[in-house]
Amino acid sequence: MARPPAMTNPAPARSAKRDPVATGERDAAVNRAASHNYELQERIECGVVLMGSEVKSIRAGRANLKDAYGLVKDGELWLLNLHIGSYENAGYSHHEPTRTRKLLAKRDEIRKLIGKTQQRGMALVPTRMYFRKGKVKVELALGRGKQLWDKRETERRRTAEREAREAVARARKS
Repeated sequence: MARPPAMTNPAPARSAKRDPVATGERDAAVNRAASHNYELQERIECGVVLMGSEVKSIRAGRANLKDAYGLVKDGELWLLNLHIGSYENAGYSHHEPTRTRKLLAKRDEIRKLIGKTQQRGMALVPTRMYFRKGKVKVELALGRGKQLWDKRETERRRTAEREAREAVARARKS
C-alpha cells in the first residue's frame, strides 16, 4: 500500500482569541478619547437593544461613541448619548439619533458595576462598538476621570518609552 504524501507546510490555524476574522468581529466605532480622558480599569461586553435602521446605520459606519456613557438604573444597564446617524433608506421608521438604549449584560456583572460606579469618580465609558456573529456589542470600561496633570504624566511616560525604544533600535543598527 502506498502512503499518502505528508503535508509539508500546512496553513497555520487561526487563533480565535485575537483574530477578528476567526471570531467574526468587526469594529464599527472606537472611542479613542476614552483612554485619554479616563484611567480605564475593568472591561465588560454588553449587547445593545437596537432598531433595524440603527443596525444598518452602524454597519454604514455612522455611530459615534465620543459623548456616550453608561448608567445603572433600577438594576438595568443603559447607554446614553450614543449618536447613531439616521439611515436614509429607512422610510417612515426613522430612529432618534441620541435616544437612550438598553444594554444587555449578566446580572452578576451589573451587580458588580453598581457597587463600583457608586465610588467617587468612577464612570462607565463605552470604548468600542463592534459586530460579533452579526450582533452589535459594546465594550464598556469602568474608568476614573483623569486630571490635567494625569494626562501630562501619561504623555511624558509614553514619550520616554518611545525614546528608549528608538535608542535601542539605533544601537542595534550600528
